[in-house]
Amino acid sequence: MKTTLILENVSCAGCVKKIETCVSKIPNIEQAEVNFPQRKLYISGTASAELIIKELESIGYQARPSQSDAEDRIKQKEAQQARYRQRLIQAAVALALGIPLMLSGFFMEDMSVQTPNDQILWGVTGLITLAIMFFSGRHFFSGAFTALRNASSTMDTLISIGTGSAWLFSMLVVLMPHLLPADARHIYFEAAVMIIGLVNLGQAMELRARTRTSDAVERLLDLQPKTARVIRNEKEQDIPLELVQVDDHIRIRPGEQIPVDARVLEGQSYIDESMLTGEPVAVNKKIGDTVSGGTFNKSGSLLVTAERVGSETALSRIVEMIKQAQNSKPDIARLADKISSIFVPAVILISIATAIIWYFFGPEPKIAYMLVTATTVLIIACPCALGLATPMSVMVGVGKAAEHGVLIRNAQALQSAAGITTLIIDKTGTVTEGAPKLTSIIALQGSEEHLLTLAASLETLSEHPLAEAIVDAAKKAQLKLLPVKQFNSVTGRGVTGKIGVETLLMGNLAFMQENGIDSQQVSDQITKLTANAHTPVYIAANDQLIGFISVADPIRHDSAAAIKRLQKAGIKVIMLTGDNQQTAAAVAQQVGVDEFIAGVMPADKASKVKLLQQQGGIIAMAGDGINDAPALAQADVGFAIGNGTDIAIESADMVLIRNSLHSVADAIELSKATLKNIHQNLFGAFLYNSLGIPIAAGILFPFTGILLSPIIAGAAMAFSSATVVGNANRLRLFKPSA
Repeated sequence: MKTTLILENVSCAGCVKKIETCVSKIPNIEQAEVNFPQRKLYISGTASAELIIKELESIGYQARPSQSDAEDRIKQKEAQQARYRQRLIQAAVALALGIPLMLSGFFMEDMSVQTPNDQILWGVTGLITLAIMFFSGRHFFSGAFTALRNASSTMDTLISIGTGSAWLFSMLVVLMPHLLPADARHIYFEAAVMIIGLVNLGQAMELRARTRTSDAVERLLDLQPKTARVIRNEKEQDIPLELVQVDDHIRIRPGEQIPVDARVLEGQSYIDESMLTGEPVAVNKKIGDTVSGGTFNKSGSLLVTAERVGSETALSRIVEMIKQAQNSKPDIARLADKISSIFVPAVILISIATAIIWYFFGPEPKIAYMLVTATTVLIIACPCALGLATPMSVMVGVGKAAEHGVLIRNAQALQSAAGITTLIIDKTGTVTEGAPKLTSIIALQGSEEHLLTLAASLETLSEHPLAEAIVDAAKKAQLKLLPVKQFNSVTGRGVTGKIGVETLLMGNLAFMQENGIDSQQVSDQITKLTANAHTPVYIAANDQLIGFISVADPIRHDSAAAIKRLQKAGIKVIMLTGDNQQTAAAVAQQVGVDEFIAGVMPADKASKVKLLQQQGGIIAMAGDGINDAPALAQADVGFAIGNGTDIAIESADMVLIRNSLHSVADAIELSKATLKNIHQNLFGAFLYNSLGIPIAAGILFPFTGILLSPIIAGAAMAFSSATVVGNANRLRLFKPSA
């Protein structure tokens, strides 16, 4: 059972680890994952939502059950807008006091307490500062107190200790100035309110930028109409979408979006399926064709019958797949998570060490220098940027992939795809159209019509792609098919059966040879056909060859260009096929693959992938997701070619809705762009902290006499998270090279 909770007060990446650890310890919980950017907790297990919420409350976090997608979106948008406005107001109030105080520091000789009048002036200022700290920063202090109560620490801990220390020291100076030397009586009220104001401003900017990261999911959800025009009791009526049932007859008028997955009963129209496939050209749909919920009816009126409704529609499954992928973590993110989980305690220790060093070895006024450096270390070392670095890029990258007809099922695949060295592609349905057509019939005994009748009768019981072409040809010729007894299918070889008194064998050359059927007499004809990528299907009756049928599967118009594009990106392309050597060679030559392997049984494809993996590199596999399931699962990255509605292919890491190898190239390009973006974010976050902390601690002071102000540290910390979110949003501008 899967449960989703909305988290109310998650402030940094440190919170993520605590929540996941807490929930994972609850009995009957299999897995717990927090989506930090979306503030959602995804749980697999049978524990009740009430129990999980109670456990989260015990460690200081509020949560509520997720409802429907639509309701969640509305509530989250409202909550985000309210929180955004609140943070802006809190920032404005804090900065309204902080900026004048900071400016006065430039014009006053010294912001210190030397006289009773100074005590009164700064005492009043201190009380105003405390009121503003309560109004603008109470969420930091309550979060820090909750973390302390649970023997942990978060970003709130750093901010609270830093600003609280600045205020307490300043009030000590105001109330008991005689305890400190005259040159150590500096006031830091402006630092406390400026830091709180700038952090709130940074959080508001992050909130605003974060709302754009889930645009892809938002757009997909907006594609579903709220109602459907259903025909019941011979009357057309508009009903809410959730009330539509399977087998309902639905009227789709020109210019309307299709509400559910359905099959056309009447009419003909052009349907814009770009939301599913990424293809801008509308597709002609007629009686018997399927249409998908969320697609757009451009011209004619259609009467359809509902086949999939609710969560079973292609659109709903796509949305669910995107959300799961956005929630998953690549290996690179786990490193950031580990660092974030120990980051805050480490920073507190560094801050204490900094204070001790300045107290014992610093110049006078030691106490003032000690406070400034220790506070600045606490403020600058926020782990938010580090925690946001990977999930923000993953969210945008996965959403952008969906816009281009690539559904990424897990974030690790996104990372792995960026380093693919070899791509193995299946021939049928991947390089070719996957819809073979009968090209010739050669009868050695009897008529061609009789040979086709025997072949089609046998193949009606087969599920092989070639069988469909033979049966379709017989139907078009209006041949009467014969009953078949003792039918048997031999995987990768052919079929057998009995029609009347004749025992028939039908299949490839290997099948004939295994059964002792002599086919030498037609070898020259076969050679000519296979040289042109035609597949021969031999037919034998009572242990004697009676003829053969050739079938050709047209090569996709863009396969050669897509393969060239992949090779240009430095990827070796290998074609695997169960077809014979000659046909495979002809196709390989036409599309320009680096290498091909023919006569591969479906069960052997996975072992071929494994063999290539042992030779090194990252091996990817692209196939139809059914026959190639073991190979797709074995590959480092599996690309399953979908068909727009059948997208739930469990064996692959990525599902390509568009039947084109260009989608593989698009996915790889986007993976590289996303990984580059993650590296930029992580590098920026690590660089920010690795440089910021030593500078904040005063490492430059002996050489330059300069100390970093806590206010500057607060501004830098606030804008670091917004910078990471902004950089992740640059992925929204990604466009594939073709």
